Amino acid sequence: DGRARHDDDDDDEEEVEHNLHHVMASPTAQMEALVAALQDPDTRENALLDLSKKRDMFADLAPTLWFSFGVVPALLQEIVAIYPLLNPPSLTNHASNRVCNALALLQCVASHPDTRGLFLAAHIPLFLYPFLNTVSKTRPFEYLRLTSLGVIGALVKMDDTEVINFLLSTEIIPLCLRTMELGSELSKTVATFIVQKILSDEVGLSYICATAERCYAVGTVLGGMVTQLAEQPSVRLLKHIIRCYLRLSDNPRARECLRQCFPDQLRDPAFTAYLKDDVATQKWLVQLLMQLN
Repeated sequence: DGRARHDDDDDDEEEVEHNLHHVMASPTAQMEALVAALQDPDTRENALLDLSKKRDMFADLAPTLWFSFGVVPALLQEIVAIYPLLNPPSLTNHASNRVCNALALLQCVASHPDTRGLFLAAHIPLFLYPFLNTVSKTRPFEYLRLTSLGVIGALVKMDDTEVINFLLSTEIIPLCLRTMELGSELSKTVATFIVQKILSDEVGLSYICATAERCYAVGTVLGGMVTQLAEQPSVRLLKHIIRCYLRLSDNPRARECLRQCFPDQLRDPAFTAYLKDDVATQKWLVQLLMQLN
């Protein structure tokens, strides 16, 4: 009996070795094995971690994730599972890391030209909005917001009017403005980048400048951020703020709004001195001040 059990153990070890060898054999085989592991709740957590770490190794990861049976529902299950932890805020580091690994895979799908349109058509970004609505400043929540913004950031990076139209049909602007007011420096930077990319599209600029209220809402938040930067300078954040202002100043209605709520700090050489190494941003600021004057 002992020998038989020993033989079974040997067989199991051989099978594991064979599977490992197969998985190590090629990146495609490795990717397919990990994607298959997402379908099983028992192996999903490790597969999420491995795939999110190695996602840059696999060129076809996005289509494989999207078109493999049951994988996108599994990723959405990971997202929906933590909704109850959002309010009252009880999200742990472990739960935050796990869902952020799922979000990293969705970012991969959002970035790929073959899956981006399908991702939008399925309204997947809406599943992330409850995360952007949170206000807790703890690390698990901050990481969750930042990773969720990363998915939206990946969409707007593509300079695709279809993406902008989709986002404008949702509540993305108020959610970004909220993060720009309350988030960490990194979250603020990504949220401001998203608003900048929306403004850079004609459709986005027209939308934000359609009413004086919208212009003031954006202008007020940008102004508040500049005031905060007086205490905690950040070149990368200021760069995106100036780009937003510059784009708004292309619109006559927004120009009028900005003249009334433009922060004095941006006219103060002492404040803008820390841009001295960023020639492009200095140039945008000069252009902005000329357009407002």
